[in-house]
Amino acid sequence: MSKLLQVQALRKSFSEAGEEIRVLRGLDFELEEGQRMAIVGESGVGKSTLLHILGTLDRPSSGQVIYRGRDLSTMDEETLSGIRNREIGFIFQFHYLLPDFTALENVMLPALIRGWKRERARQSAGRILEMVGLKERMSHRPGKLSGGEQQRVAVARSIVLEPQVILADEPTGDLDPATGEEIQNLLFRLNEERRVAFVVATHNRGFAARVGCRMELKDGQLFPI
Repeated sequence: MSKLLQVQALRKSFSEAGEEIRVLRGLDFELEEGQRMAIVGESGVGKSTLLHILGTLDRPSSGQVIYRGRDLSTMDEETLSGIRNREIGFIFQFHYLLPDFTALENVMLPALIRGWKRERARQSAGRILEMVGLKERMSHRPGKLSGGEQQRVAVARSIVLEPQVILADEPTGDLDPATGEEIQNLLFRLNEERRVAFVVATHNRGFAARVGCRMELKDGQLFPI
């Protein structure tokens, strides 16, 4: 396997009431293509901050994130936006589906932003929604879907462009245990069948144990567990 992500001496600080809050304090790790990694830790330790930096939604205070051999810190926002759209999938605890769009339209959106023709985007989104078990729910708006169905739409949206890596921030945190397990199993299927790497931030240590590679974020540093 080749390296997908290399994180080197990564630091992130915020200023609050004139005081520097150091959230990430020199992280170093690598993610191989097709690898799974779980990051666990208490609320507020910086798990979401780390995922946002890995996904180019935020920039570190210092250090490097090297994606497929390219140093993200040297890139302008337009280039980073292209990488986000083409190669990185995001899943959040709160799925952020557009309420006035159908499930199909929500999943089509990244492809349309990419510049795909509408029919191509529709066919691809339809195939993926069928794959995640929502063939009969494509025309439903989010308000007509259960929480688990909405999260499956969010997963489908994250993979419509066949990304190299999925970054998942508490993807089962707002779901009941049975539905959460369905989403876990879906992520594992994507990893096994499509070789999509994923990094998941989770409070669920049972889920983390299933992932295999586990890291705990504590006091701004990562520790293998």
